[in-house]
Amino acid sequence: MRSRFSAFALGLPEYLLLTWHPRTRPASLELDPQQRWTRLDVLSTRSGGPFDSRGTVAFRAWWRSADERGTLEETSEFVREHGRWSYVDGTVV
Repeated sequence: MRSRFSAFALGLPEYLLLTWHPRTRPASLELDPQQRWTRLDVLSTRSGGPFDSRGTVAFRAWWRSADERGTLEETSEFVREHGRWSYVDGTVV
């Protein structure tokens, strides 16, 4: 989760696609260069430990642009396959 937030903050769509599960991954991803992601608060986690194959992360991410500020609150689902975690999907709260 934190590495994906960092990819948003640094404007790295390639990394986001690489860490997205193939079943739900879009063909391409374009990030808004005017939107800056500035803070991540992990609100809760469920599973996702060393012996789990699934995990859930609830978070709030803070962003700003030239004339706006806001937050995104989401509960994200991840799966681990072949030792690697992938983002499956999320529900915006």
